[in-house]
Amino acid sequence: MTRPSDNLSEAVQAGNNPGADHLDVVIAGHVDDGKSSVIGRILADTGALPEGKLAEVRARCARNARPFEYAFLLDALKDEQSQGITIDTARCFFKTARRHYVINDAPGHIEFLRNMVTGAARAEAALLVIDASEGVRENSRRHGYLLSLLGLRQVAVIVNKMDLVAYDEAVYDRIRTEYLAFMRHVGVEPAAFIPVSAREGDNLSTRSERTPWYTGPTVIGQLDRFEKPADDSNKPFRMPVQDIYRFTEANDDRRIVAGTIETGTVRVGDAVRFLPSGKGARIRSIEGFHVDQPQSAAVGEAPGFTLDPQIYIRRGELMVREDEPAPWTGTRFRATIFWMGAAPLVPGRRYPMKIGAARVPVEVAEILHVLDASEMTSVAGKQQVDRHDVAECVFETARPVACDIATEFPRTARFVLIDDYEIAGCGVVMEAGESGYAVLKERVTQREFNWEAGEVSAEHRREEYGHDGKFVVFVAPDAGRDPAGAERAKAWARHLEQRLFDGHYHTYGLSMNNLFNDLETPGEIMSREEHLLQLGQIARLMTDAGLLFITTLPGADDADLAKLRVLNQPYELFVVAVGDHELVEAQPEVLLDAGTADDEAVQRVVDALTQRAVIPDYSI
Repeated sequence: MTRPSDNLSEAVQAGNNPGADHLDVVIAGHVDDGKSSVIGRILADTGALPEGKLAEVRARCARNARPFEYAFLLDALKDEQSQGITIDTARCFFKTARRHYVINDAPGHIEFLRNMVTGAARAEAALLVIDASEGVRENSRRHGYLLSLLGLRQVAVIVNKMDLVAYDEAVYDRIRTEYLAFMRHVGVEPAAFIPVSAREGDNLSTRSERTPWYTGPTVIGQLDRFEKPADDSNKPFRMPVQDIYRFTEANDDRRIVAGTIETGTVRVGDAVRFLPSGKGARIRSIEGFHVDQPQSAAVGEAPGFTLDPQIYIRRGELMVREDEPAPWTGTRFRATIFWMGAAPLVPGRRYPMKIGAARVPVEVAEILHVLDASEMTSVAGKQQVDRHDVAECVFETARPVACDIATEFPRTARFVLIDDYEIAGCGVVMEAGESGYAVLKERVTQREFNWEAGEVSAEHRREEYGHDGKFVVFVAPDAGRDPAGAERAKAWARHLEQRLFDGHYHTYGLSMNNLFNDLETPGEIMSREEHLLQLGQIARLMTDAGLLFITTLPGADDADLAKLRVLNQPYELFVVAVGDHELVEAQPEVLLDAGTADDEAVQRVVDALTQRAVIPDYSI
């Protein structure tokens, strides 16, 4: 294959190349290192600017007696003009003979690192700018580490403003040596170090006579040398479920599962599974807007799917193919994280985590290692992760999540943490841990160790009441999906409480409306988990008091019951599953069809309580 030209002359000869591929590039670096000038110069040299734009900006500078800078071509946002810094990620477009480019200008100011993460998240290559007159600075290292964390391996370093150091080769060599050692430390081997002057145009699109000692590619030449990453269609199928749509007109009862395919391909008839719930089905059809029904869908597409059978799943699940390697599913994992929050990341505090389309509370179970990202030096014994630190931590989620490991599939291993309604940290899952609720179990163990019992023991209550305490949970259909089924389960729970009370048993029924109204309220993931914790604590008190504690939990799944079993220790759960419930692995003590008569449903629960010696073996 012919190597791409290092000069622009061949590129501009080609004009519009409809067959060229596209490459998504991010440009990063410390504030004022000249990223915007580099982009402006590239746009001008490649003819990508609107007609007359360059002359207009030059004229405006002349009217204001202001020296022209190529960076002014990008300074269109009012906040950027007033503050003199790039605060958001701007997207620009240009082309060469080889391909079309999308270039993302990532903010360099230390306060806007989270925007840099957004700009680099989908990039396929990176340009990292360093000011030759200033040398390698802390944000140069931070940005380099972030590129590594996001899995970018095609990186070129631009040593800009060489005109300010008289094109001194020694300055270039010193920066190259220092930054190359750093990048290798974080696992990235830069493809090139290019000495440039964006203001003068040196080594941007054509080789400069001012740097005869430099024999490498120009910036545009290096961009054309970058390879398009391998097609992710050959990887196992992964699609985070972003939403489920229902149609009601003309008796259309379809449920369409929608999302954007991250990797792989899928066809009509394929067996698929949704994780972490574990529910499976086959693809009945692939849907799209204003198109004939396709027979397959691939990475990058955003189709909808109908399933056979039409199972109920939630937003945030990960759709995978049954015949391919499955992702990891669990609650505990080791991750590397870059923290950008104003307050430190600390163990014991819950943070909303977004991974794929899933949103779930997470907390730090253990801080294994903390690095100063600017110097890449270890900080021993640190028990919190401060702003701009890099850390290796063990995290535990409030409910199971499904994801991949970064070394296998980086795209589905990335996550962000939210603090005070902003992205405060970005990380990648490096190793799967054991499933379960280790942090929660530890807290329950500590609670039981410190528990102060009263004078009346559980044995005394059993003798007096004639039964043990028990937590009876009616697992009902989700109220939004089957309101009639959810109401029927609540009615049966109330009837059971009355039946037991009439039989002189000590019982108490709790309506979940007393804690919260809707388990599926958007944006209330933290409240949902807090409410479950509250319910578990109430159940522990009620069962310790020897009561038959009864409640209905609409839309509960295996993870909810697992958490309640931990919280209710040392007492046990008694589960009654009603109708089209959400349980996959849990084995309920009683299964009730939604069409069961009220008296029969209650009698079946009473019979099961009797058979398991929860209540005495005589009629009530």
